[in-house]
Amino acid sequence: MAKNNSGKITVVGANMIDLIAYVPRFLNVGETLHGSEFVMGYGGKGANQAVMAAKLGSKVVMVTKVGEDVFGGGTKENMAKYGIDTTHVLSTGSAFSGVAPITVTPEGQNQIVIVSGANNLLTNAEIDAARSDIAESAYLVCQLEIDLKLTLKALQVAKEVGTPTILNPAPAVESLPAEIYGLTDIFCPNETETQILTGMKIDSVPSAELAAKELLSRGVKTVLITLGENGCLIVDENVSIHIPADKVKVVDTTGAGDSFVGALAHFLALGLSLTDSATKAVKVASISVGAKGTQSSFPDRKDIPADILEG
Repeated sequence: MAKNNSGKITVVGANMIDLIAYVPRFLNVGETLHGSEFVMGYGGKGANQAVMAAKLGSKVVMVTKVGEDVFGGGTKENMAKYGIDTTHVLSTGSAFSGVAPITVTPEGQNQIVIVSGANNLLTNAEIDAARSDIAESAYLVCQLEIDLKLTLKALQVAKEVGTPTILNPAPAVESLPAEIYGLTDIFCPNETETQILTGMKIDSVPSAELAAKELLSRGVKTVLITLGENGCLIVDENVSIHIPADKVKVVDTTGAGDSFVGALAHFLALGLSLTDSATKAVKVASISVGAKGTQSSFPDRKDIPADILEG
């Protein structure tokens, strides 16, 4: 599906500072609870996906906006550390950088609040300024953590220059503009996001397939639903393929979906098939849940078995 195998990817999306508290259980309303550990790290769905792809070896361009604060400067330095092109990582003094307070239980489950801040001050003109990078990329990757109008603009630019698109519709909203579905080549929600978008309960692979067909009917070319410990499901007008995941010890699921999407984009940009790319991305995501944190849990190439990295 990729128009070239240059390995270059452009990501338009949010960056956040993750404020992670490890707790014995999720809180009840009005409750104060002692946590066991606190970690601060770099996150945001767009930045996470960009970092995962860069760690695997892709050439990545990030389009986002940070505040003129300590978090913003650190975010840009963090991306540069992974070799991400930060030409389009812009700054504003009109809002704080985005933050994401996160609670994580001993079972590795998480709850996340996002405050987008400076991310939503990105403009259509600033996205358009990245047009040449989008045109040179094998894939454009987007999410829903920035203003929906900005995501739509990025998808429109990709369509105009002929670059295939991956949309991770997270965090999910109950309704999306119809145009977004038609502009998306690979629509990649998780189970919860699929339920919110379709109103259909997902409790098995067959139920996920029915929901995927509903999304296809809205104009998406291919639906790829991530199923957590059950791997993922690929559905298009011709096939339905379930890719299982290996059983692993789960420490922290924070960022697992982003590691999957970043890895998926990386392998697709190398020219692998969607099935092969998704199979490898499931394995990368399975490694990420074995460590704490978000980007800090994403494996480096040296930590990934050679057979996964091979094209």
